[in-house]
Amino acid sequence: MDIKIKIKEVLADLLKVKIDELKDDISLINSIGVDSTEMVESVIALEKSFGVKLSPKEITKNSTINDIVNNIQSKLNTK
Repeated sequence: MDIKIKIKEVLADLLKVKIDELKDDISLINSIGVDSTEMVESVIALEKSFGVKLSPKEITKNSTINDIVNNIQSKLNTK
């Protein structure tokens, strides 16, 4: 499965938004208005889904979907 699609599915399910609302190049706070608590929950959900350790400093509410894809892809490549 494409990493971007899986990330969008995880975030859409967790944040109760439609996948279409998650824009690739727009920050999460500007596209769906996530708050800090939701970002911590998102980081945990993504860690569980991909089996990688992510820092809340690496993935923030200002991150875009493309930023998250690049971060997770680099972690998966070093596994």
